[in-house]
Amino acid sequence: MIRYSLVCDKGHTFESWFQNSKASDGQLKRGLVACPVCDSTKVAKAIMAPQIAATKRRKGGSAPVEAPAQQPVALLSEKEKETRKLLQALHEHVKKNAEHVGDKFPKLARQMHYEEIKPRSIYGEAKPEEVRELIEEGVEIAPLPPLPDKGN
Repeated sequence: MIRYSLVCDKGHTFESWFQNSKASDGQLKRGLVACPVCDSTKVAKAIMAPQIAATKRRKGGSAPVEAPAQQPVALLSEKEKETRKLLQALHEHVKKNAEHVGDKFPKLARQMHYEEIKPRSIYGEAKPEEVRELIEEGVEIAPLPPLPDKGN
């Protein structure tokens, strides 16, 4: 997974996670990424500065100690707050109505697709290459977007 800073044609900046650089380029080109503030799909990658942890020396010249890197912060619009509520509701709905199968998800999803076992609602974890294989086989799966940090 890779995180990019993005900017829409109206100047709103935000961040999003992508499977890889190629996936982000494809989604941006096809207009699949929308600005959370104004819904514009004219979105491009913004210039990003790398996050590098600073070091401090302890008294007496002992080994350096890692100083915490700055944390990204944002003032959320009402639309962003509503989006977070919807994501939370989605997670609660899935947890309430589906079985968590952990890393068995790819195997079980494939077995259900090929009618080897009875279909049921499941969720779990899968590696990017496993997800790609499932999609290529025509298995109907959907990513569960991660919840934003509660403190953000």
